[in-house]
Parts: sequence; structure tokens; C-alpha cells
Amino acid sequence: NKDRIGLEDDMGETKKRASFSGKVGFVLAAASSAVGLGNIWRFPYLAAEYGGGTFLLIYLILAVTFGFSVMITEIAIGRKTGLSVVGAFKAIDKRFAFCGLLGTVIPVIITPYYSVIGGWVTKYIAVFVTGQGHAAAQDGYFSSYIAEPVQPILWFAVFIVLTAVVVALGVEKGIEKASVIMMPILLLLSLVIAIYSITRPGAGAGIIYYLKPDLHKMTGKTVLAALGQLFYSMSLAMGIMITYGSYMKKTDNLESSVRQIEFFDTLVAFLAGLMIIPAVYVFSGGDESAMGAGPGLMFITLPKVFDTMTGGHFIGAAFFILVFFAALTSSISLMETIVSILMDKFKWKRRGTTVLVTIYCIAVGIPSSLGFGIWSGVKPLGMDILTFFDFISNSVLMPIMAFVTCIFAGYIMKPAAICEEVEQEGVKFRFRKFYSVMIRFVAPIGIIGILVSSVAASLGVFSW
Repeated sequence: NKDRIGLEDDMGETKKRASFSGKVGFVLAAASSAVGLGNIWRFPYLAAEYGGGTFLLIYLILAVTFGFSVMITEIAIGRKTGLSVVGAFKAIDKRFAFCGLLGTVIPVIITPYYSVIGGWVTKYIAVFVTGQGHAAAQDGYFSSYIAEPVQPILWFAVFIVLTAVVVALGVEKGIEKASVIMMPILLLLSLVIAIYSITRPGAGAGIIYYLKPDLHKMTGKTVLAALGQLFYSMSLAMGIMITYGSYMKKTDNLESSVRQIEFFDTLVAFLAGLMIIPAVYVFSGGDESAMGAGPGLMFITLPKVFDTMTGGHFIGAAFFILVFFAALTSSISLMETIVSILMDKFKWKRRGTTVLVTIYCIAVGIPSSLGFGIWSGVKPLGMDILTFFDFISNSVLMPIMAFVTCIFAGYIMKPAAICEEVEQEGVKFRFRKFYSVMIRFVAPIGIIGILVSSVAASLGVFSW
């Protein structure tokens, strides 16, 4: 029997398929992909906005149930076929080739604008390392910077080129090696900054708010917000986990790998909350609304917080280095997904493909950057260009992709086929029955809720 069902017919290169060196490499690479701006920026402000400990409790429950089921599905599809997302669905059932195309569009949209934000982070590292943290804390600094026509594009280009260098080096020598280096540093920085934050005078009230659930604050909107964050935070429905799964060895335990990826991803999100919420809580005098500021939390509010701290310029520099590593590891996985798709489809070489993808990302990312300045009058659906791309990818396409993946796994491919892939090498899938119920019934309903609520809220149809 062939190991991977798609490669023999579509590529004829089963033995040449790149792979991670082993389970540790796969877990660190996949965890690095999952850990991104969603963990360090988006998770804390959503937790603050939706009841602190209440949001945290709901998120943890969803991560080990909903997130576990969807991630198992995506990685299993990738490993079973040995193909990136565009070919994986087609290899199993040609009627669902459109799923691969949908999964292709998502990283193609996300990578350019995500890298623009990565450029902002790179700029702020330079600001704090060179001792200009006080200037960054002044009103109007961030808005003035992103409105400039040239400087943000230069930092964006630096970020995307760094991403491309890692991707061009390949799966084991580039992505895996970078993840093995950056993931431990990221965890260490998260822990150090979190400890520093929670030991600040007056931080106790913020810690209690973040950790203590208040069930009176539990609403349908809180559940949907946590569920939406789960996709954003764990790199689900982007084609990434299918691509990384295609590089996973059959001898590696898939179920335990997913559990470990979830652990690292959730740990960083949890530590990010400890880094940010107590500090901002003290700075704002307990004003919860101060943390629901979207991008402004990281680039406007936190520099002000660091400016009030003893040694704040050192903590600020460490924080933005942490955020940079998180953003870079995620952008690497996004670019790798696009590169892998093109390599599988057209048999192109990795380095040339990476160069083409980099040129594309720069060309498409420039409008997202200029949308805050000289192109600020361009307002698709009333949004700036970057926010529009974010809305289309995260609020519309990702829930649709997640829904069709669940339907595909639950009713076309069938849960038994996924479970068979998980149980390679005699491994026992302990949550087989639970998985079947989640992927066939619970997950699709939850995803429809995300899609309807996020689109309606974004378009101003209603507010919960």
C-alpha cells in the first residue's frame, strides 16, 4: 500500500516529499505557527473585553474540545495525502477540490497584510532598543507613523524578507530550525515579562479580574468571541495545519502532537494575558474599556504603560522582540502554505517559488500600508484596506473553510478514516467517539454561529 494517497497520481514524488525530522520538530513548528499576534495581542484584549476569567475559562474548554477536533482533522488530512491544501481534498474526493481552492485563497489574502503588521512590530523593536520608548508613548506617535508613505513599507519589506529567507531554506533546515530556536526564546520571554508584570504594585486586582470567572458575565457573544479567537489563535482553517501535516511522519503520534501544540499555544496566550491585563489594569485605574482597543492596545496603550514602569524601556524592548518572534513564526507558516501549494501544483523549485511569493506579498501588502495614509480615502465596505482584507479572510472565508472541512471529514471522508490515520503504528485514539460527535454535529453548528455573528457585527447589522 502507498503511504500517501495523493502524491503518486498527482506528483509522482512520494519519496521526495520534505518532512520534519521527527515529532519534536513537527510540534515546535506547528506550535510556532499557531503562536502569533492572535495570542499576544488579540487574546488579552478579548479576555479583558469579555469578562476576564469568564472568557479564559470558556476558551480553555473550547481549546481542548472544539480546537482539538478541528486540528486533528486538518493534520490528519495533510498526513494522509502528503499534499498541501489545494491537492489534499481533491486527492480524497475530486468533488471537493473547491475546498482546496478556498483553503488556498485564505493565506494568499492574509500573508501580505499580516506582514504589514509584522513590519510595525519590527519598527517598534528598533524604537525601544534605541531608547526612543518615551517618544513612542506620546499621543499620536503610532497614527503618525502608519500614515507615512515610505517608512512603514520599508519595515514591512524587512519583515517579509526575513520570512522568505526561512521559507527558502526548506522544511527541516529553515522552518524547523527557526522554530526550535525561536519557540523556546518566545516562551522564556513570555514567562519573564509575565512575572515582571504581575509583581508590579497594584497588579493584584488585574490578576483577579483575569483569572476569576464571573458566570454572570457569560453570554452567547462571549462564547462566540472565544470560539472565533480559537481559529485565529490556533492557525485553523487557513490551510496551514494541512500543509504541516503533509510533512509529518507516519511514525509520529498525531493525537499527542496535537495536545502538545494546543498546550504551547494556550500557554503563550495565557501568559500574554498575564503580561498585559494586570499592567494595563493598573495603568488605567481599573478601566476595562482601556483594553478593548484593538491594535491600539499593543502600539498605543502598552508603550504608555512601559513608559510609567521602572526599567520600562527594557521591558518594552523585550516585549516587542517577543511579539516579533510570534509574528515571524506565523508569517513563516502562512508563506510556507502558499509556497507548498505552488510547488505541488506546478513542480516549481522552492527558492524560485519563495521569491515569487515574496514579490506578490510586497505588491499586495503596500496598499494595506498606504490605506492608513495617502490611500485612506479608499474604504471598501467602509473599512480601511487592511481591515477589509482581515474581515474577508477572518470573518468570512475562515469560518466557511472550517465548516466545509467539518462536513467533509464528518460526512464524506467519514470520522473513521480520520481515526484510522490517527491510529497509525498501532496508536490508540482515546477520544475516537468524542471526536466523531464533535466533528459531525457540534463543530459545524458553532462555526455557523461564528460566521453569522462576525459578519453581522462587522457590517453593523446588529450588536449583541
